[in-house]
Amino acid sequence: MDGLLLRKALAVIALLATSPCMFAQVDSLDKENKLSVGMNFLTHGETCAGGLPRTGDMDKKPEDRSNFLLGRFRLNVDYERQGIQAHATLQNKAVWGTSGNTALKLYEGWVKLTARNGLFAQFGRVALSYDDERIIGPNDFAMMALSHDVLRVGYEGHGHTVHAILAYNQNAENVYSSTYFYNGAQPYKTMQTVWYHYDVPKFPLGVSLLFMNVGLQAGVPDHKNNLPRTEYQQMWGGYVNYHPKHLALEGSYYRQTGQDVNGSMSSKEIDAWMASVKATVTPTDCYGFKAGYDYLSGDDYVPVIYGGSIGMVYHDKERGFNPLFGSKNKFYGMMDYFYESAYTQGFTPGLQNAFVGIFGNPTDKLKCSFDYHYLAVATNLEGLNRTLGHSFDLQASYQFTKDISLTAGYTFMVGTETMERLKQGNSSKYARWGWFSLVISPSLFTTKW
Repeated sequence: MDGLLLRKALAVIALLATSPCMFAQVDSLDKENKLSVGMNFLTHGETCAGGLPRTGDMDKKPEDRSNFLLGRFRLNVDYERQGIQAHATLQNKAVWGTSGNTALKLYEGWVKLTARNGLFAQFGRVALSYDDERIIGPNDFAMMALSHDVLRVGYEGHGHTVHAILAYNQNAENVYSSTYFYNGAQPYKTMQTVWYHYDVPKFPLGVSLLFMNVGLQAGVPDHKNNLPRTEYQQMWGGYVNYHPKHLALEGSYYRQTGQDVNGSMSSKEIDAWMASVKATVTPTDCYGFKAGYDYLSGDDYVPVIYGGSIGMVYHDKERGFNPLFGSKNKFYGMMDYFYESAYTQGFTPGLQNAFVGIFGNPTDKLKCSFDYHYLAVATNLEGLNRTLGHSFDLQASYQFTKDISLTAGYTFMVGTETMERLKQGNSSKYARWGWFSLVISPSLFTTKW
């Protein structure tokens, strides 16, 4: 009898001990709503010398080196339940010592509706990223980063992904006019984009096709004799990624046509293109190698400064390729000022970028890389060699915890006379640039109900 009572008592205790877990599992399955809140703190510092032409009073001797620190704060809020997602990111960026809040904005704010058959619709401010981010990417290294006010609809399933993106921008709630110029949040008036991606089943191959139609506003605001109009340019091409074990081969080709706004009142026909190839080999998880080549077409007869004089050159077409909304620092060296700042008179001689690199993980938390870039223009220059220079990039990152990381880098560039002439100053001939980024991104809380 005592043994029977003991067995019954143990059975009751076991049931009571396991019932909270059982109820918790049932309860978690019944909870349809999930809310997550997190923060992202970025502290970034730079020290640099050379690389860009001097501005301001040329009679004053500038300091040889410039230094600054900046901070970026993001507050991220995510909500989801079956069939619906919502995301918002509030962002502030300012150089240390800046008075007032000069860069507070909603970086992202969107809602996404998803059907069971793979169809979805997303609308709001979105940080777009496609393929290797050469044409469309957040360009996060620029700190403010890129986002777009769009309606995005599409289908995802069975290896096929199709996205259609629509954007229409205004400066204000205009009643009698439909103008949009560069003082807005986006650099374009309208955009229509179709992106298709296919992953081959049971084979390490992905293929993407892209078509964009971007409308830029020309004209002068509130000018009766030069009413605003929209000029359209097109970008179309594709990206291929073949990635068997220990090897990755990438290639892309894009063509640019249509009309570009040339100043505020005129436009010019575009005829440009680019192509790239890249190979990455990873014999082990500890180290790897990469090599590749990029070619971006350039304008013919680019004017070159001699003795401070600037020649006047007429171009019937723009042949300089424009990467539009890509993450430029990923491709043309960390110190990319070929597409972040203008050449003489706004023309571009294009770019050839041949590169090799090595990367590795000395420890589980430490990653290092070293890249060499040979840089040259893509068009003939009168009396000058095509070579722009040689860039050496060293970078290391350390992951202290899952939400704390430190990345630092150093770039040294040896420029040529061609670089000096095209960038309007001897400060472009030799450049040194060091930087670091400390990122702390804690997750504050997650709740379900």
